[in-house]
Amino acid sequence: MKQTTAIFFAIGAAALYAVSSPVSKLLLQEIPATMMAAFLYLGAGLGVSILRIFQKRSNSQELHLTKEKLPYTIGMVLLDIAAPIFLMAGLTMTSAANASLLNNFEIIATSIIALCIFKESISKRLWKAIFLVTLSCILLSVEDLSSFDFSLGSVFVLCACICWGFENNCTRMLSSKNPLEIVVIKGFGSGLGALCIALFLGERFTEIGFILIALLLGFVSYGLSIMLYIYAQRYLGAAKTSTYYAVAPFIGVLLSFLIFRETPSILFVIACMIMIAGTYFASTE
Repeated sequence: MKQTTAIFFAIGAAALYAVSSPVSKLLLQEIPATMMAAFLYLGAGLGVSILRIFQKRSNSQELHLTKEKLPYTIGMVLLDIAAPIFLMAGLTMTSAANASLLNNFEIIATSIIALCIFKESISKRLWKAIFLVTLSCILLSVEDLSSFDFSLGSVFVLCACICWGFENNCTRMLSSKNPLEIVVIKGFGSGLGALCIALFLGERFTEIGFILIALLLGFVSYGLSIMLYIYAQRYLGAAKTSTYYAVAPFIGVLLSFLIFRETPSILFVIACMIMIAGTYFASTE
C-alpha cells in the first residue's frame, strides 16, 4: 500500500511540475529569466510555510533536519539555485514543448548519478524503463528536426536537468526528514539566492500582478510537486521515482500544444506509447 501511494505521489508531482514550463514561457515575456527562477522558489517557500503551520498544529511526528545532513542540505540549495536559472534562460531561447521534452534528461541524470555516486541499485527492469524513456525522448526530438540542433537554449535546459539530477540524489538523502521543512529550506534558500543573482545582473522587478502569478505557480509546480516527490522517494528511491516522474515532460508538451496552438504528430503518439511501456517496467519491478 505504501508503494502504491508513493507511485501516486510521484505521478502527482510530475503532473504539478508539468504546468511550469508552458506557463513560465508566457510569464517570461514580462519577467526576466533569473528573477522568474527566484519567484518560483520563493512561491514554493511561502506556500509551504503556510502548510507547515497547520502541520505543527496537528502535532506531526515528522523528523527535523540535523547537522549531519548539512552537506546534502547545502548541496540541495545550491543546485536549486542553478537549475531553474538554467531552465528559465533556456525557455527564453527555445519553445516550451522542446524544453519539456528535454526535461526527460533529468531521469537519466538522476539514475546514473544514483548508481555511480550514491551506489543505489538499478534493476534490469528499471534499466529497460530508462532505455524506453530515452528512446521515447529521441523519437519526440525527431518530430522537430531543429531539436537535433543543440542551440544555446537546449544546452541550458540540459544543464538544468543535470543540476536537478544531482539535486534529486541530495534530496533522497534527506527524504526521511520532514518534507515540508525541506521544501521551505529549498524555497527560501534557492529563491533568495537566485534573487540576489538577478539583482546583481541588473534585472528589476516587474508588475505586482505578474509577480503574484509567478509566486502561485512556484507554490503549485515547485512547492507541492517537490513535497510529493520527497514522499515518493522515501519508498521508491531516487532512480525509480525519477522514472515515474518521466510523465512530466509529456504532460508539459500536451499543455504546450494547447496553450501555443500546436498539433501533435503520429510520431508523438508512438513515443507516448513507448513511455507507457517504460512506466510499466518501472511499476512492475
